[in-house]
Amino acid sequence: MNIRSLTRGDGVVIGAAVLLLIASFLDIYSIEGAPDSADIPTLWGSGPVVLGVVLAGVIGAALVVVSHAMPQPRKVAGLDLGQFGIAFTVFAAWCALGNIFDPAGAFDNDGGLDSVSAGIGLILALVATLVMAAAAVATPLLPALKGTLVPAARPAAPQPYGGQPQGGYGYPGAQQQPYGGQPGQPGQPGPSFGGQPQPGQPQPGQPQAPQQAQAQPAGDFSPFWFAVPVPRPLFAEDGSPTPIAELAPGTWYLAVEQRGANLVAQTQDGRRGVLQDTSGIQRG
Repeated sequence: MNIRSLTRGDGVVIGAAVLLLIASFLDIYSIEGAPDSADIPTLWGSGPVVLGVVLAGVIGAALVVVSHAMPQPRKVAGLDLGQFGIAFTVFAAWCALGNIFDPAGAFDNDGGLDSVSAGIGLILALVATLVMAAAAVATPLLPALKGTLVPAARPAAPQPYGGQPQGGYGYPGAQQQPYGGQPGQPGQPGPSFGGQPQPGQPQPGQPQAPQQAQAQPAGDFSPFWFAVPVPRPLFAEDGSPTPIAELAPGTWYLAVEQRGANLVAQTQDGRRGVLQDTSGIQRG
């Protein structure tokens, strides 16, 4: 799970779930004329409210958040976990609305409980579930809620797109200096012990031939780090339509090759694939 792939809408869902848990420990009823010392039950004292409002809302929020934090969407009965979560949040809001209108249930049918109304716990539960359901439904639709919740940490040595990559161990595209090479001239062999030039090293006064022509990448492309604004699929290099991974916002990936408008990206676990949608990517 990658928490950096969570969106602002997920943050709203999490906040609403916390508010719902707080509301569950408050009074479920408000009784007119009752003394302050009256023992009024909380939302946990009503089974229908616990199952239909509190647990349904918390479970729905958890499913929505977990579905966005997972690298690959999980499906149950052909539906994504996020879709199940949205259904749970809407159901919780609907049940909370019903309990607001009729908090005492069937006991007030004879008119003997007219003084009983919805307590502060039920009111806050309705507000929490409405906000939760609205955020869960609107997050895929509103760009303002699609933004990343946790900003991506920038690389230690950022460089502009197309710039020469910094030399360093393990950085793709950086030429490693061989043992015995002269400082400041990576890739060129230095003099051996005793001052004798190595075979293939140009003699003084002799014009130098182009070196390592085959080792240079085609064109002026250099590897660079990038992040995606929204989750995007990574397809296999052989052109298969099935994604091999999903790039999540808030994580830096390495672009190792450019193929027209597409990029060949490498994930943290070493998998390589083609990113077809490169619009709006953030270059490090």
